[in-house]
Amino acid sequence: MDIKSRFGKKVKELRLSKSLSQESLALKANLDRTYIPSIEKGERNVSITVVEKIAIALDVNIKDLF
Repeated sequence: MDIKSRFGKKVKELRLSKSLSQESLALKANLDRTYIPSIEKGERNVSITVVEKIAIALDVNIKDLF
């Protein structure tokens, strides 16, 4: 499994543990609603800025996403 897939899997795991929909996470992270599904599928090579937005939206440390 490559890094994008592992990252996406972790985002999905944390999102579900907080009972958030993909759309809710996207809104909290100020990202387009179509972006989260592609991240979770490992299709996106996300920037460090997006990693930070997701961490803040999920209320976790950045290191928890890896």
